[in-house]
Amino acid sequence: MRGFSKLSPQALLSAMELSKHKVFEGELNLNIIGIRAENTRANTFNDLICVLYQQNGEWQLKQFKATSDAGLYWRKKPMNIDGTAVLVAGQHLGLWTFGYHKGKYKALVQNKPVLVLRDNDKNAELETDKTQAELQLGYFGINCHRASAHNESKQVDKWSAGCQVFANPDDFDEFITLCEQSAERYGNTFSYTLLDQNQLKESKENAD
Repeated sequence: MRGFSKLSPQALLSAMELSKHKVFEGELNLNIIGIRAENTRANTFNDLICVLYQQNGEWQLKQFKATSDAGLYWRKKPMNIDGTAVLVAGQHLGLWTFGYHKGKYKALVQNKPVLVLRDNDKNAELETDKTQAELQLGYFGINCHRASAHNESKQVDKWSAGCQVFANPDDFDEFITLCEQSAERYGNTFSYTLLDQNQLKESKENAD
């Protein structure tokens, strides 16, 4: 996977600890963690969505190709007059619940207000610096869903206007199955932590 090597559970646990984010423990209690690549100009699925959880007392990690950024189409033609929605990095507790993305298929849909940054430059470079753009708190349809139902997508384009989107439909199906199993034990609400790629580097440096 370009830009990211295979991660270990410990690498993510260290990054979460360093950032002082809550880690959910217990059998199949999911930690859904996005990792935003340094290259936010790309219109590709160059980010990760990871699922970190315990099974039989051991930490397990699933790592999926995804995007945490809007596609180029929506960067240049924002849905919102204030600009393209960029989910702010950090921990968003209770962000999602089960629902249907655009009423079409089962996905995780926004459950509570969330903080986004508004990028209104209408260029390819996505603004992620909270000090450089307007912040908004509210319901913006920041869901977690897949791109194509049939094959792995290479370009983000119209697939995301700010949602967290899986490139591969089979990966997404595996993810939803894990969410369903977790919901049987812990309820139908899911938190999401979005890390920047440099936070993984910082945790590795501290470990070294």
